Amino acid sequence: MVRLVLLLVCLVAGGAPVAAQSFTSLEAAARASGTPDIPGLNMVWLVPWGDRADANLWHSIIVHQTEGPAGSAYRGALRQARDPEGQGTTIWVETDGTVYWAVGEWATPKHVRHSGNRNDNKYIDNGDTFRLTPNNNSIGIEFAGNYPNVRKPVTDAQVEAWRILVRVLQIRYGIPTDRIFAHNWVDYKDRRYCEGCALATMARTQGAEIALQKTTE
Repeated sequence: MVRLVLLLVCLVAGGAPVAAQSFTSLEAAARASGTPDIPGLNMVWLVPWGDRADANLWHSIIVHQTEGPAGSAYRGALRQARDPEGQGTTIWVETDGTVYWAVGEWATPKHVRHSGNRNDNKYIDNGDTFRLTPNNNSIGIEFAGNYPNVRKPVTDAQVEAWRILVRVLQIRYGIPTDRIFAHNWVDYKDRRYCEGCALATMARTQGAEIALQKTTE
Protein backbone atom coordinates (compact mmCIF):
# COMPACT_ATOMS: atom_id res chain seq x y z
CA MET A 1 0.00 0.00 0.00
CA VAL A 2 2.81 2.42 0.89
CA ARG A 3 4.61 1.78 -2.40
CA LEU A 4 1.36 2.13 -4.32
CA VAL A 5 0.65 5.51 -2.75
CA LEU A 6 4.18 6.71 -3.45
CA LEU A 7 3.99 5.48 -7.04
CA LEU A 8 0.69 7.27 -7.62
CA VAL A 9 1.98 10.51 -6.14
CA CYS A 10 5.13 10.38 -8.26
CA LEU A 11 3.18 9.63 -11.42
CA VAL A 12 0.87 12.58 -10.75
CA ALA A 13 3.95 14.74 -10.26
CA GLY A 14 5.30 13.49 -13.59
CA GLY A 15 8.35 11.75 -12.15
CA ALA A 16 9.59 8.27 -11.41
CA PRO A 17 9.22 6.81 -7.91
CA VAL A 18 12.29 7.18 -5.74
CA ALA A 19 13.71 3.94 -4.38
CA ALA A 20 13.75 3.49 -0.62
CA GLN A 21 17.12 3.68 1.08
CA SER A 22 18.35 1.96 4.23
CA PHE A 23 20.51 3.71 6.81
CA THR A 24 22.01 2.47 10.04
CA SER A 25 22.21 5.94 11.57
CA LEU A 26 19.45 8.40 12.48
CA GLU A 27 21.72 11.27 11.51
CA ALA A 28 22.45 9.80 8.08
CA ALA A 29 18.77 9.12 7.45
CA ALA A 30 17.81 12.64 8.48
CA ARG A 31 20.20 14.08 5.90
CA ALA A 32 19.16 11.79 3.06
CA SER A 33 16.89 12.34 0.08
CA GLY A 34 14.18 10.11 -1.34
CA THR A 35 12.37 7.76 1.06
CA PRO A 36 14.92 6.71 3.68
CA ASP A 37 14.18 4.05 6.27
CA ILE A 38 14.38 6.00 9.52
CA PRO A 39 15.34 3.82 12.49
CA GLY A 40 12.44 3.44 14.90
CA LEU A 41 9.84 5.14 12.70
CA ASN A 42 7.09 3.68 10.55
CA MET A 43 7.20 6.44 7.94
CA VAL A 44 4.74 6.48 5.05
CA TRP A 45 6.08 8.70 2.27
CA LEU A 46 3.29 10.34 0.29
CA VAL A 47 5.95 12.67 -1.10
CA PRO A 48 9.68 11.88 -0.99
CA TRP A 49 12.34 14.20 0.33
CA GLY A 50 14.36 16.16 -2.18
CA ASP A 51 17.79 17.69 -1.75
CA ARG A 52 18.04 19.42 1.64
CA ALA A 53 19.42 22.52 -0.05
CA ASP A 54 16.13 22.91 -1.94
CA ALA A 55 13.91 22.60 1.13
CA ASN A 56 12.17 25.52 2.76
CA LEU A 57 14.14 27.33 5.47
CA TRP A 58 12.31 25.91 8.47
CA HIS A 59 13.12 27.86 11.64
CA SER A 60 10.51 26.41 14.02
CA ILE A 61 8.51 23.26 14.75
CA ILE A 62 4.88 23.65 15.80
CA VAL A 63 2.97 20.75 17.34
CA HIS A 64 -0.76 20.37 16.67
CA GLN A 65 -3.52 17.98 17.73
CA THR A 66 -6.59 17.39 15.59
CA GLU A 67 -10.05 16.40 16.79
CA GLY A 68 -10.14 13.50 14.36
CA PRO A 69 -10.78 9.92 15.45
CA ALA A 70 -8.24 7.12 15.26
CA GLY A 71 -7.50 6.43 11.60
CA SER A 72 -7.96 10.03 10.48
CA ALA A 73 -4.28 10.91 10.06
CA TYR A 74 -4.02 8.97 6.79
CA ARG A 75 -7.08 10.71 5.35
CA GLY A 76 -5.81 14.09 6.48
CA ALA A 77 -2.40 13.44 4.95
CA LEU A 78 -3.92 12.38 1.63
CA ARG A 79 -6.06 15.51 1.57
CA GLN A 80 -2.96 17.57 2.30
CA ALA A 81 -1.04 15.87 -0.51
CA ARG A 82 -3.75 16.97 -2.94
CA ASP A 83 -3.62 20.57 -1.65
CA PRO A 84 -0.07 21.12 -0.32
CA GLU A 85 -0.59 24.73 0.73
CA GLY A 86 -4.13 24.34 2.04
CA GLN A 87 -5.24 24.09 5.66
CA GLY A 88 -3.19 21.50 7.53
CA THR A 89 0.37 20.39 8.20
CA THR A 90 3.36 18.80 6.53
CA ILE A 91 3.39 15.73 8.80
CA TRP A 92 0.54 13.67 10.30
CA VAL A 93 0.91 11.12 13.11
CA GLU A 94 -1.62 8.33 13.64
CA THR A 95 -2.57 6.83 17.01
CA ASP A 96 -0.57 3.69 16.22
CA GLY A 97 2.57 5.81 15.72
CA THR A 98 2.55 5.73 11.91
CA VAL A 99 3.99 8.96 10.49
CA TYR A 100 2.73 10.32 7.16
CA TRP A 101 4.93 12.79 5.27
CA ALA A 102 2.25 14.51 3.21
CA VAL A 103 3.80 17.31 1.14
CA GLY A 104 7.07 18.47 -0.36
CA GLU A 105 9.58 20.25 1.86
CA TRP A 106 9.04 23.42 -0.15
CA ALA A 107 5.29 23.62 0.57
CA THR A 108 3.81 25.85 3.30
CA PRO A 109 0.52 24.40 4.59
CA LYS A 110 -1.67 26.81 6.53
CA HIS A 111 -1.42 25.78 10.17
CA VAL A 112 -0.52 28.98 12.07
CA ARG A 113 -2.98 31.85 12.31
CA HIS A 114 -1.75 35.40 11.77
CA SER A 115 1.91 34.31 11.99
CA GLY A 116 1.42 33.52 15.68
CA ASN A 117 -1.03 35.92 17.33
CA ARG A 118 -0.48 35.09 21.01
CA ASN A 119 1.20 37.84 23.01
CA ASP A 120 0.14 37.27 26.62
CA ASN A 121 3.20 35.24 27.72
CA LYS A 122 0.85 32.67 29.27
CA TYR A 123 2.97 29.62 28.40
CA ILE A 124 6.24 31.04 27.12
CA ASP A 125 7.76 34.45 26.47
CA ASN A 126 5.95 35.51 23.30
CA GLY A 127 8.47 38.24 22.57
CA ASP A 128 10.21 35.82 20.20
CA THR A 129 7.04 34.37 18.67
CA PHE A 130 4.45 37.15 18.29
CA ARG A 131 3.95 37.55 14.53
CA LEU A 132 7.24 35.67 14.08
CA THR A 133 6.04 32.11 13.42
CA PRO A 134 4.50 32.30 9.94
CA ASN A 135 3.58 29.26 7.89
CA ASN A 136 6.55 29.72 5.57
CA ASN A 137 9.15 29.18 8.29
CA SER A 138 7.35 26.89 10.75
CA ILE A 139 6.93 23.21 9.96
CA GLY A 140 3.77 21.70 11.43
CA ILE A 141 3.04 18.23 12.80
CA GLU A 142 -0.52 17.04 13.43
CA PHE A 143 -1.29 14.30 15.97
CA ALA A 144 -4.66 12.62 15.36
CA GLY A 145 -7.00 10.85 17.77
CA ASN A 146 -8.35 13.16 20.49
CA TYR A 147 -12.00 12.69 19.48
CA PRO A 148 -14.50 12.98 21.05
CA ASN A 149 -12.56 14.09 24.15
CA VAL A 150 -10.08 16.83 23.26
CA ARG A 151 -8.36 16.36 26.61
CA LYS A 152 -7.48 12.78 25.75
CA PRO A 153 -3.68 12.46 25.72
CA VAL A 154 -1.77 11.12 22.77
CA THR A 155 -1.02 7.40 22.72
CA ASP A 156 2.20 5.77 23.87
CA ALA A 157 2.91 4.88 20.24
CA GLN A 158 2.59 8.54 19.22
CA VAL A 159 4.92 9.57 22.03
CA GLU A 160 7.58 7.10 20.92
CA ALA A 161 7.25 8.21 17.30
CA TRP A 162 7.47 11.87 18.34
CA ARG A 163 10.69 11.33 20.31
CA ILE A 164 12.38 10.15 17.12
CA LEU A 165 10.58 12.40 14.64
CA VAL A 166 11.48 15.61 16.45
CA ARG A 167 15.16 14.65 16.43
CA VAL A 168 14.96 13.94 12.71
CA LEU A 169 13.46 17.37 12.04
CA GLN A 170 16.04 19.11 14.21
CA ILE A 171 18.92 17.35 12.51
CA ARG A 172 17.60 17.84 8.98
CA TYR A 173 16.69 21.51 9.30
CA GLY A 174 18.99 22.69 12.08
CA ILE A 175 16.14 23.67 14.39
CA PRO A 176 17.19 24.33 18.02
CA THR A 177 15.19 22.92 20.90
CA ASP A 178 13.93 26.34 21.99
CA ARG A 179 12.20 26.70 18.60
CA ILE A 180 9.84 23.79 19.28
CA PHE A 181 6.40 25.18 20.11
CA ALA A 182 2.94 23.91 20.98
CA HIS A 183 0.19 25.51 18.90
CA ASN A 184 -1.33 26.98 22.06
CA TRP A 185 1.98 28.62 22.92
CA VAL A 186 2.02 30.80 19.80
CA ASP A 187 -1.69 31.11 18.90
CA TYR A 188 -4.85 31.81 20.87
CA LYS A 189 -6.50 28.40 20.57
CA ASP A 190 -9.18 26.17 22.09
CA ARG A 191 -9.63 27.01 25.80
CA ARG A 192 -10.74 23.46 26.60
CA TYR A 193 -7.19 22.11 26.48
CA CYS A 194 -3.63 23.10 25.65
CA GLU A 195 -3.06 21.86 22.11
CA GLY A 196 0.36 20.28 21.66
CA CYS A 197 1.69 21.46 25.02
CA ALA A 198 2.61 18.07 26.49
CA LEU A 199 4.40 17.04 23.29
CA ALA A 200 6.31 20.30 22.92
CA THR A 201 7.35 20.21 26.58
CA MET A 202 8.50 16.62 26.16
CA ALA A 203 10.59 17.53 23.12
CA ARG A 204 12.22 20.46 24.89
CA THR A 205 13.03 18.32 27.93
CA GLN A 206 14.42 15.59 25.70
CA GLY A 207 16.55 18.17 23.87
CA ALA A 208 17.90 19.49 27.15
CA GLU A 209 18.77 15.96 28.24
CA ILE A 210 20.59 15.28 24.97
CA ALA A 211 22.55 18.52 25.28
CA LEU A 212 23.51 17.67 28.85
CA GLN A 213 24.69 14.22 27.82
CA LYS A 214 26.92 15.75 25.14
CA THR A 215 28.54 18.17 27.60
CA THR A 216 29.31 15.40 30.09
CA GLU A 217 30.67 12.81 27.63
